Amino acid sequence: MMDISHKNTIDLTGRNVSVIGGARSGLAAAALLNEIGAAPFVSEASDNIDRDRLKGMSIDFETGGHSEKVFDSDLMVVSPGVPQDSEVVKQAKVKCIPVVSEIELASWFTSSPIAAVTGSNGKTTTTSMLAEMCRAGGLTTFESGNIGTPFSTVVFDNLGREAKDAVHVLEVSSFQMEQIHHFKPAVAVILNLSPDHLDRYGTMDAYIDAKLRIVENMSQEDHVVYNYGDSLLRRRLKTDGTLVPFALDNADNLLFSLNETKIYDRSAKPFVYLSEISLPGRHNISNFLAAATAARLLTVGEDAIKDIMKTFSGVPHRLEKVRRLNDITFYNDSKATNIESVKVALESFTSPVIIILGGRDKGADFTELIPCLAGGVKLVITLGEAAERIEKTLPKHPPFLRAHSMASAVSLAYQNSGKGDVVLLSPGCTSFDMFDDFENRGDVFREEVMKL
Repeated sequence: MMDISHKNTIDLTGRNVSVIGGARSGLAAAALLNEIGAAPFVSEASDNIDRDRLKGMSIDFETGGHSEKVFDSDLMVVSPGVPQDSEVVKQAKVKCIPVVSEIELASWFTSSPIAAVTGSNGKTTTTSMLAEMCRAGGLTTFESGNIGTPFSTVVFDNLGREAKDAVHVLEVSSFQMEQIHHFKPAVAVILNLSPDHLDRYGTMDAYIDAKLRIVENMSQEDHVVYNYGDSLLRRRLKTDGTLVPFALDNADNLLFSLNETKIYDRSAKPFVYLSEISLPGRHNISNFLAAATAARLLTVGEDAIKDIMKTFSGVPHRLEKVRRLNDITFYNDSKATNIESVKVALESFTSPVIIILGGRDKGADFTELIPCLAGGVKLVITLGEAAERIEKTLPKHPPFLRAHSMASAVSLAYQNSGKGDVVLLSPGCTSFDMFDDFENRGDVFREEVMKL
């Protein structure tokens, strides 16, 4: 059995390594393994894999299922989409093959500090805010993880030539934390905890356990930036890392605090007026406070932080304004894959809303949307596998229309809208029933809107 108990003594040269999952993260892990002298074997359950890329790297692979060959290995690397209770992972552990996540593997081959952002909602936006603050502060900044570019790709691109002032800013999901061993951020940011991925974890406790593994290897010299206003997070957070709170309300030891009109720094001097902040909504103020706190811990100057607060324009697929047509405004919020994200989106508008809701069901409690729908929502358009359960779960007002494609959803929304209305794609579900990922879903929505 290969010993990975001590990070500094791990040597994968000449080792057989199985990579389970041949999508973006799996291919990135395989490329990194190939580059450092291991012998990767990629195993993909579906038939969808980039054969040309793997053949170009002379990496062996299989599709259509996992054969016994995956167990002829010294190490197994699993992609985020592979659950910890899947048969291939359980069998590997029975055979005493160490199992690690792609993000764990990549962390073995970089010495630059890691700032990792997690939470049920807001992590993509906050990761981007923090990365922009670090860049504005003069740090060589690499943005990766769950945000799109695999961590392994960035590490591969910088093997043997890491800049002295480099920092990795990662968006981290609960899936990526399931198989960590040594992964340890210098700064971890935890935004909030709310029900998500219950189809994978079964219980909220199991989901939180996976989420909070981000802090399990941290020591006192590392910092945990956490949302003091989230009582569940406050209660469940246990770590040896140094706790640094952020909050929309009063709390002790805040690096940044606020009142109705402005944000203050620790010296109680006005830092920035809320009217100057680039993105509206209390949720974005909270994200800015989290990012600013983490940036200060990474020695980013206040001027750089202030500049990004005033200029940051948001991220694609997160309440992204697509088009205004005949006084009807279309917003792409495809990244909203859970109920809390949909609530935040709906609370951002005062105009009447037609919402496109649905996708692959994650076991969410759609009744939590009832108070939000009862206000300004005039029509719900359901889409995807979850459509029937959404319609059965929610009351009949506002009314429902069923769409069978994104094209029909956009068309129905436009036909039933009036001047001043908002058409909002905010699905509250994952995209994998009809699309490759949330980006693909958002891109298709954008394309259909532009055809109108």
